Amino acid sequence: MADSVSGKAFDIPLFKRIMTYVNPYKRMFYFTAILSVVLAVVALVRPILIQQTIDENIKTFDANGLLIMTMILIGFLLLESILEYLFGYLGNLLGQKVIRDLRNQVFQHVLNFRLKHFDNTPIGQLVTRTVSDIETIAELFSGGILVIIGDLLKIATIISYMFYKQWDLAIMTLVPVPFLFLATSVFKKVIKKAFQEVREEVAKLNTFVQEHVTGMSIVQVFNREEVEMERFDEINKNHRNAHIKTVWAYSVFFPVVDILQAASISLLVWYGFKEVAEQHATPGMLFSFILFIYMLYRPIRQLADRFNTLQMGMVSSERVFKLLDTQDSTLNSGTITTKDLKGNIEFKNVWFAYNNEDWVLKNISFKIERGQALALVGATGAGKSSIINLIGRYYEINKGDIFIDGINIKDIELNELRKHISVVLQDVFLFSDTVYNNITLYSNNITEEQVIEAAKKVGAHDFISKLPNGYQYNVKERGALLSAGQRQLISFIRAYVHQPEILILDEATSSIDSESEALIQHATEVLTKDRTSIIVAHRLSTIKNATTILVIDKGEIVEQGNHNELVKKNGYYKKLYDYQFKNESLQ
Repeated sequence: MADSVSGKAFDIPLFKRIMTYVNPYKRMFYFTAILSVVLAVVALVRPILIQQTIDENIKTFDANGLLIMTMILIGFLLLESILEYLFGYLGNLLGQKVIRDLRNQVFQHVLNFRLKHFDNTPIGQLVTRTVSDIETIAELFSGGILVIIGDLLKIATIISYMFYKQWDLAIMTLVPVPFLFLATSVFKKVIKKAFQEVREEVAKLNTFVQEHVTGMSIVQVFNREEVEMERFDEINKNHRNAHIKTVWAYSVFFPVVDILQAASISLLVWYGFKEVAEQHATPGMLFSFILFIYMLYRPIRQLADRFNTLQMGMVSSERVFKLLDTQDSTLNSGTITTKDLKGNIEFKNVWFAYNNEDWVLKNISFKIERGQALALVGATGAGKSSIINLIGRYYEINKGDIFIDGINIKDIELNELRKHISVVLQDVFLFSDTVYNNITLYSNNITEEQVIEAAKKVGAHDFISKLPNGYQYNVKERGALLSAGQRQLISFIRAYVHQPEILILDEATSSIDSESEALIQHATEVLTKDRTSIIVAHRLSTIKNATTILVIDKGEIVEQGNHNELVKKNGYYKKLYDYQFKNESLQ
């Protein structure tokens, strides 16, 4: 998935798409928008009251009137504080509701991607899209569009009132403002580019950390800590440099704003005192205009930051929508649903390649009847795992057809198809959760009694019962607290409790010790009984009783038959069997 975006400061079609997620919360959005209008009007009240207080109460030494005006000012301050609180709270609440819905949609979309997509996309990048980028979109509402609207209304209201009250003072006050807008425009472009670099470096950092924490055993076993630290330091340095560019932009922009604000006040004081002396203006008016300058420059200064937030949200939105628009899901055009799937499988002239026409499987054809066991044998890379990946449509074939019970698998509804298939992989993946939840995968259709019964049949109940908290024992990330054999047994229970019509075992005994192999062999016999089974075999001793054995070499079936038939042929299988048997005898 490409990491680039269009780089537009404000993309109207993109913004409209973001706003579609606000539709369920229209009332909250409109109420928050109305609050921004009210706050813009309320902002005028304090300077006007202060002007009145100076000109009518302080100037005339009216202590009683001063007390009344002070109480009124305190009241308006409290009102403004309450309105500011409601505006900030509702803006943040709206943002969180929007990103909750958006994050659910993104994760649902990612769940439906074909496995090939994950082969080509760094996991850290997907994590960044689903977490960090979506979090930035929330700021569009809490510190972006609504606040920008409020600030622009406040600026317009203040300037309008200043011209209404004393146009010449207003003009003198606003002389430096064009330079401020010019500085803001330059700042906005610089900070936009800097932020894009930051997001790219964050994605690289996430990808690197995720991969290396997951593969820490490889790093330590091969003594690569120092080398990987140097690589991380380089990525981290690039991340720091990208952030420094944003810091530099802020460090230049804010002093420029302060200088221009001071210039406005200086011009106002210079011209205003002359106006007061000539009685064209009052001291209160001059003081109120000074307050207006502070009130004017503050939102203008913040507008640059707000636009930065808006741009960050736009960049993140574009990345997230790019992910949502990526159509890499398995086409689910099948309409056939059946609860009576028997498990008769037929491959008919199947060709498959992961990339273009670099064929992994070539013209594969075979049949398995219900309840039979088919074993796949061959060297690493021969195409064995590719065959089993095609049955559940985890990858799509390029040519040919695959049938189950005479029905093309493309005509079967995808979820219905996979519901009838269970897979036990060589590299067992366990989530950081309890043994029980790793077996049921949170299925409401599987009871605790079924799990315990399955564990007893598979031969794993004893070791699970001895774990702290038994079936409620948390195995931690990827089942790190269990041995390879224990993880494998749990995966067998997981396959068994889902009661599949088709069972796939992908080299399930290739990485375990002899003691565990005996348990796994027993579990295999339990699982494969009376159901269609496809076994990718590493140890040929485990497939002697298979109904049919296919010998795969370079993506083609070179031999086919049961164990005895293939041994008598004195071909590829016989050589492989003799070689393995000889090695086992020497051990």
